[in-house]
Amino acid sequence: MTETLHKNHDRYFIPGLSRGLRVLEIIAEAGEPLTIAEIGKKLGVSRSSAFRITYTLEHLGFLTTDKSDKQYELGPRILSLGFSYLNSQGVINTAKPHLEKLRDVTEVSSHLAIRDGRDVLYLDNITSNTSFVSNISTGERRPIYASVLGWVLLRDLSDAEIVELYQGVEFDKLTEHTPNSVEELIKCVRSAAKDGYAISRGFVQRGGSTITAPLLDDRGQVIAVIDISGPDSAFDFERLQSFYVPTVVETAMAISRSLGHKS
Repeated sequence: MTETLHKNHDRYFIPGLSRGLRVLEIIAEAGEPLTIAEIGKKLGVSRSSAFRITYTLEHLGFLTTDKSDKQYELGPRILSLGFSYLNSQGVINTAKPHLEKLRDVTEVSSHLAIRDGRDVLYLDNITSNTSFVSNISTGERRPIYASVLGWVLLRDLSDAEIVELYQGVEFDKLTEHTPNSVEELIKCVRSAAKDGYAISRGFVQRGGSTITAPLLDDRGQVIAVIDISGPDSAFDFERLQSFYVPTVVETAMAISRSLGHKS
């Protein structure tokens, strides 16, 4: 469908603002820090123009630089905007009491996360009241391909879309469970979709376990995931299938219903 422009589009449209917002999109899509030269090339502007834009965005807190001060990545102000948006949509506020109850019942830390490009982005962390706490913090990112949360978040993408998402991306082997290729990742995604949940036993780091399940919208699409996660010592693995898995799955479904899903 062709976009209909306002009759005074040329008068009202602000190119500088447009380029600044596009820089944020470029860095987000890249999934890694970029230099001014790389940003300028992708944006189609000179290095000096790219520098002025990135300088302004960094000054405002929307970008930050690495230790070398030569590469730019998204800054904390972007994250706060994202949280404000999600709060306005009710996801975090709706999920929180359920996650707190899940934490209390299982005595394991619970979390809420979404997919952001090729990352799992944690939006909330309900820390266990016991000494068995997870090392995950709000705002933390982890690669989707190496995380069971990521496998669940990719459920609604076709095989072709997953292949496109990881075009030219090398998979770093975090543990022996990390997929070596996009083909192995797709198998993990389809297995998690079939089960309706996913379990990690040392998939990201040794000695830690996770059980995750999807949050669904009114169309049955995955919009986020929840989990319980912590050191192995926090779990009674004899009750993995009889207690932990159904408790996480039932909590996810209760949140989904609150968000409009018809089960």
